[in-house]
Amino acid sequence: MRKQRGFTLIELLVVIAIIGLLSTLAVVALNSARLKARDAKRIADVKQIQTGLELYFNDKTQYPVQTGTLGSTNFACLGTGGFGVVGTACGSPYMGLVPSNPTPMGADYVYTGASASYSITFKLEGQTGGLAGTVHTATQDGIN
Repeated sequence: MRKQRGFTLIELLVVIAIIGLLSTLAVVALNSARLKARDAKRIADVKQIQTGLELYFNDKTQYPVQTGTLGSTNFACLGTGGFGVVGTACGSPYMGLVPSNPTPMGADYVYTGASASYSITFKLEGQTGGLAGTVHTATQDGIN
């Protein structure tokens, strides 16, 4: 009597199902990690912008009196004249390149400045560091 070697169809289907389940779990975990990484970058970006604005305030005794989308053409760098276009308005820059919102998801960082105060509006995708996934405002007093 000869013994057959190999796998049965049921054994192969079980292995394929297990591999499919594991790959699905890996993709879900990866997407969650990407979301948290983008949110962490957003918070780090806003803190970096706040540091640049405080350096500007220490030298000029006021914040840039401007309103616009950070990282856009007219708000690409922070120099002695406030926010401006890279290369022309950023002599002695406080920030050589102002960060913009990482894609996908989220919303642009919006700066609104007065001489004695400023606000940066940004949105998170999920809960990060005690901040829920809603619109937040960063001011000279911190992040709300």
